[in-house]
Amino acid sequence: LSAMIAAFAPTAVHIAVEGPLGWAARRYCLRHGMPFSTAFHTNFPAYVALRTPRGLRRVTERITLTLVRRFHASARHTFVSTASIEAQMREWGFAGCLVRLSRGVDPALFFPGLDRPVSAPPVLLYVGRVAPEKSIDAFLGLSAAQTGPARKVVVGDGPALAKLRLAYPDVTFHGMLTGVALAEVYRSADVFVFPSRTDTFGIVLIEALALGLPVAAHDVPGPRDLVTEPGLGALGEDLGTAIRRALEAPASRAQRHIHARNRYSWQSMAATFLHHCLEAQESDGDFPAQC
Repeated sequence: LSAMIAAFAPTAVHIAVEGPLGWAARRYCLRHGMPFSTAFHTNFPAYVALRTPRGLRRVTERITLTLVRRFHASARHTFVSTASIEAQMREWGFAGCLVRLSRGVDPALFFPGLDRPVSAPPVLLYVGRVAPEKSIDAFLGLSAAQTGPARKVVVGDGPALAKLRLAYPDVTFHGMLTGVALAEVYRSADVFVFPSRTDTFGIVLIEALALGLPVAAHDVPGPRDLVTEPGLGALGEDLGTAIRRALEAPASRAQRHIHARNRYSWQSMAATFLHHCLEAQESDGDFPAQC
């Protein structure tokens, strides 16, 4: 990796993930006095704890948090996706410069069809990686008494797919879809369900909104910053209640599409990203002046 970075001779260095390659790139930059930026994409303390035996989760979460803080501490700035994630990181003791960087959606692909009545029964959709940390069981395990009569659909691949297919034979599993095929599945649904508690943003949330779907999710960082009006969906500790409320969200598909299109632009996101990466490269001292 060191040889690849040296040969490429980058103008700016951005380290996107706290994995082995991220640590190696960080070590190279520190050794050669190169400023770099980082990004906090995943709540790794919670993510790792979910994959740890229950009795060790608190210790594992604390150790992981210490490592993640150390990883980002040397960055000129760290990109964070939302205000609530920034607040959470401050509570965790992150003292560096945190810069908010939203995400974008392609309105030419993700746009709704005509407004129509809710299906009978309603179609509840999940799109994303099919893995334990996504808490998909919390969605698929809901009974008709909790959600009302409904048909559940899952789009995505991952290590938990085979197990979930066996456990929930009445659920439609499409596997991985992209492009037009993915957009069509969104359009055929009535509510987008996001059961994860560890994601920091969830691009699928703004894809769903751009296609006109109301969102049902837990009231946690990420969804809390995106589902900000009753017309966009519903949040709550009880996912079944959130689904029932989202089905009655007081907005049209077209209104949700306009909301997403106006707020989540890849062009705006790219401009912010490039500005701060170049600023970090050119700045003097430990952090950019405004931090």
